[in-house]
Amino acid sequence: MTKGKLINSPSVKIGIVAVSRDCFPIELSRKRLKNLVAAAKNIDADIVAAETIIENENDALKALSELAKKGANAAVVYLGNFGPEGPSTIFMQKFDGPVMACAAAEESGKDLINGRGDAYCGLLNLSYNIALRNLKAYIPENPVGLPGELAKEIEHFAKVAKVVIGIKNLKVFAFGPRPHDFYACNAPIKSLYNLGVEVMENSELDMLELYKSAASNKDIAAIAKDMTKELGKGNTYPDMIKQLAQFESALKDFMAKNLGSRQFGVFANKCWPAFEKAFGFVPCYVNSRLAASGIPAACEVDIYGAVSEYMAQLASDAPVTILDINNTVPKDMLNKKNLGAYSENDVFMGFHCGNTPSCCLCGDCSIKFQLIMNRLMEDGKKPVITRGTLEGNLKPGEATIFRIQSTADSELRSYVANGHVLDIDPCSFGAIGVIAVKEMSRFYRHVIVGGNYPHHTALAFKHSGRVLFDAVKYLTGKAPSTALPSSLPYPGENPFSV
Repeated sequence: MTKGKLINSPSVKIGIVAVSRDCFPIELSRKRLKNLVAAAKNIDADIVAAETIIENENDALKALSELAKKGANAAVVYLGNFGPEGPSTIFMQKFDGPVMACAAAEESGKDLINGRGDAYCGLLNLSYNIALRNLKAYIPENPVGLPGELAKEIEHFAKVAKVVIGIKNLKVFAFGPRPHDFYACNAPIKSLYNLGVEVMENSELDMLELYKSAASNKDIAAIAKDMTKELGKGNTYPDMIKQLAQFESALKDFMAKNLGSRQFGVFANKCWPAFEKAFGFVPCYVNSRLAASGIPAACEVDIYGAVSEYMAQLASDAPVTILDINNTVPKDMLNKKNLGAYSENDVFMGFHCGNTPSCCLCGDCSIKFQLIMNRLMEDGKKPVITRGTLEGNLKPGEATIFRIQSTADSELRSYVANGHVLDIDPCSFGAIGVIAVKEMSRFYRHVIVGGNYPHHTALAFKHSGRVLFDAVKYLTGKAPSTALPSSLPYPGENPFSV
């Protein structure tokens, strides 16, 4: 797809409100808020400040109204001094969006009489009252600081808030039952409702009817032209471009008409084995284009995979993909030079049929056919109905693997790990790459296998672990599992090496 701004993602506007306990000078909070807002002008975040300083409950209501008029959909409660924990938490309780709490550090040893705010102490009481009211709040790793320090924390919070707002306004469109051989992708959707995600499940017949009814859509020619431009020399099957364009048009049209109460959407679609015989192609390339535009489309009706992709997209602010944690890397392909800082035990191959955006693949990607399905459906002969994958090697660089998943008894869990796509030719087919994560062999055994996760993982092409870690904690109250160094054993890991 031709490059452009990602659609289907929320914009975040952060409202900062200062609080002041009435036995402390209100001017101290006002002055410190002014300095914080000035420092925040240097960060990548849209900031507005409330003029109202919260000292009491009426102030809290006034500040809420003020920030609503200014369009704030995330908020920072800033303790310029000790702060009133009751009115502060009332504001947090009634604010419709994610909230962060932080506090001012003392500026100078020359002004510790009237200029001492005791916010270091006040944040303790605020955190206690947050728990009393069963509220969710993001509290940074370093929640007390000078304006420049807190501005950086607010910049990070803006990224976390983007994930939270997106999830709270997300709808998953699923088509078809999960394949019999892939029950691993099946999980109760109750946990998604707990997160605030809406799910709309449809049948494969619904999808087929949508496709047929889209034959006269006016945008098909433009989509086909864009596909041709994107593929260039990789347009190996020009005779099928119109079919793929019609399918893309049908899905986009369906999403636009069925978002309902939600602002954003993702797809989790059945893609085999009946699909090919009914449609006459595989949907992989269309899925890659949807993901490139900001609409992740997970295959094999992987609903949680689609949500994982969307969260990774929001955290990285870039197109993502979904891959199988697929196969080991033969040792004859590895050497000290191409492994870099990683070891042979840190690598695996991530693979999928061909649904990765072209912008995430090396430049020689092209339309091909699905080899595995061709063996199954066309007996390995000249491909007809199994054409439509986008194949190429993953671009080397930063990467993050991420998965959020429900267990069979509706317990929500997740994992996240930063790593790299290595500059190693996978010597295979599909959309594929050699991916490295420190201590991957242990992470694979004790988190992914030990945690009963399915084979799909979302892949962001940027280190996004910090944002995803904090976003999951905010949304679920539980930290994701992460890759641990060899000095830290996983629960249940055998400590005896021999």
